[in-house]
Amino acid sequence: MAMIILLVFLLVFVVLGVPIAFAIGASSLVYIATFAPNFVQMLPQRVWGGVNSFIMVAMPLFMLAGELMNTGGITRRIIDFSMYLVRPIHGGLGEVNIVGSMIFGGISGSSVADTAALGSILIPAMEAAGYPPRVSAGVTVASSTMGMIIPPSVPMIVYAMISGASVGKLFIAGLVPGVLIGLSQLTVMSVISVKKGYHPKLEAFDSGHFLRTMLYGIPAVAMPLIIILFVSFGICTASESAGIAVLYSLFIGALVYKQLTLKDLITALHKTLISSSSIMLIIGFTTIFTWLLTMANIPATIGEFFLALQLPLWGYGILFVILILIIGTFVDVSPAILLLTPILLPVMNTVGFNELQFGAMMITGLAIGLVTPPVGMCLNACTKINKMPIIEIFKGAAPYVTCNVIVLIAISLIPPLTTWLPSYISY
Repeated sequence: MAMIILLVFLLVFVVLGVPIAFAIGASSLVYIATFAPNFVQMLPQRVWGGVNSFIMVAMPLFMLAGELMNTGGITRRIIDFSMYLVRPIHGGLGEVNIVGSMIFGGISGSSVADTAALGSILIPAMEAAGYPPRVSAGVTVASSTMGMIIPPSVPMIVYAMISGASVGKLFIAGLVPGVLIGLSQLTVMSVISVKKGYHPKLEAFDSGHFLRTMLYGIPAVAMPLIIILFVSFGICTASESAGIAVLYSLFIGALVYKQLTLKDLITALHKTLISSSSIMLIIGFTTIFTWLLTMANIPATIGEFFLALQLPLWGYGILFVILILIIGTFVDVSPAILLLTPILLPVMNTVGFNELQFGAMMITGLAIGLVTPPVGMCLNACTKINKMPIIEIFKGAAPYVTCNVIVLIAISLIPPLTTWLPSYISY
């Protein structure tokens, strides 16, 4: 009965529009004040314990590196670089949008940052080139989901803290799903563009422009590769690689592209402070919430329920896919990871899923929630750019989000897609 009251208060606060971090914290506080007032003095300790993790140092540093790359002239160079990558398939701005998101996702680690940065340039450009507004916005938000799947990924760091999984192996585990989503979306975009006549006439090849574009684009593409190699092969920890990423971003933006100014640096620091602080609050308050659930034996009860179903391995995979898609529609990424991992990971381990496959499944599924109403953080970021209703943007994104769902089902049913590459990392 007490747990029902806790969950009801959480639901009420969320419906009232209270930010999820404070909704979780407030519902926990109401529960403790009502049923266990002696525990009130433990709240600060529990909040601090939830965020006091060395691995979490990587999160704000990766976010800062992404902000520095955003403001350091990287976005335009990614677009120019992508134009030549899609040239062999006669691709247009639709394909550039997807390829750009694959590259940008490996820099920012954030799908919302991807939508905001690339969308502000590509959506107007696509509309000017003849793409319908719904298509321009839809492919932008759908392709941005790769930002939290292709490494480095901020949600993977949060998941690693809760699950104890290796950050380096998680990064590699997300690489194949992210690339598969990108390639499948690229195929859908190409087919639609040929059918609708969106592809531009092929211009004469300019070798000079090509060489300049490649030379300026390579430093941007190199950043995520450096991070993946350093972390995955144990050259440095995730937190140390995040620090390297910040220094690399400063060097490229200020000295190579010469567009990063002191004002840009201050703005990036401010945005990182706000974004990372909100995630830290969510983590701290969710620690209390999950602690209360554990004290009430809720994870064990839910685990017994799932195990009692006695489904085959593929049945548990499909059940989890359905569950995560439903939850991701209403709950943001970080709270969902923090709430679900302690409850579902032991169950999934018992039935045959390891922590890497489970993590890739969770993050891939929750990424879909970023482009699904009513929460849809990427939809909200996009609507600020083109002023379209989020439902219209979602309709435009539907063909490409279908690719995400297919890949999610595939990695749920075929473990090697997420475990084969990490198995070669032995540290």
